[in-house]
Amino acid sequence: MKIVYAVSLLVAGLVMLAFSAPASASKMDSRIELSARQSHVFKTYLKDDEIKIRSADGVVTLTGVVAESFHRGLAEETVAGLPGVKYVDNRLVTKGAIPTADSDAWLREKVKATLLFNRSMNARNIEVEVKDSVVTLRGEAASLAVKELATEYAKDVSGVKDVNNEMKVSNGQQKEQTIGQKIDDSSITAQVKMTLLYHRATSAINTKVETHRGVVSLYGKASSLTEVNLATKLANDVNGVRGVRNRMTIE
Repeated sequence: MKIVYAVSLLVAGLVMLAFSAPASASKMDSRIELSARQSHVFKTYLKDDEIKIRSADGVVTLTGVVAESFHRGLAEETVAGLPGVKYVDNRLVTKGAIPTADSDAWLREKVKATLLFNRSMNARNIEVEVKDSVVTLRGEAASLAVKELATEYAKDVSGVKDVNNEMKVSNGQQKEQTIGQKIDDSSITAQVKMTLLYHRATSAINTKVETHRGVVSLYGKASSLTEVNLATKLANDVNGVRGVRNRMTIE
């Protein structure tokens, strides 16, 4: 009788475990999907894209169509930074032809993305054109300093030969991004990663980026102190970043 009772308890325990594990995983997956949809990146930069998010035991599948090719990487990096995510299967496709590497269309996307994440610029008011690797910027800047910053950021994109800045200064009428604006950590991490990837001096650095309550930590190796300091500056200029802890080492 004792053996039968013990076996019954064991079976009951296994049954409870079998039912509770999927329920727990289901809650986690629902939380991942909801967090992705409510993230700053998805609600701001990817809101017009047709992206479906499906999580199964922490493995997230992204399907749908995006307007720009860099949106694929941005969506993946944002989701990858969410708690509980084990892997991201990115099946997103780009509307129209995908720009070939180093083409004018490819450079245009990189410049647009770089300006988009900077806290000082309202990049939605900036038009970007590229011909023979020369960038032309048009639109409005809140100040002369912002206009000069746009030129600097565009020039620093890997592959850009020169920049013609035809932006008009709007005498401060245009609202700038607020320093320390509240943005979720996964969105900040994705923006920092994309910014470092597109800059000509940091594109080759294999940098690990982590964010906790708006404070970014950088890990990896750099070839010089100049690269370390530049990575800190670029990360600190990203919209939503409250501080940067650079723990990169110099080779």
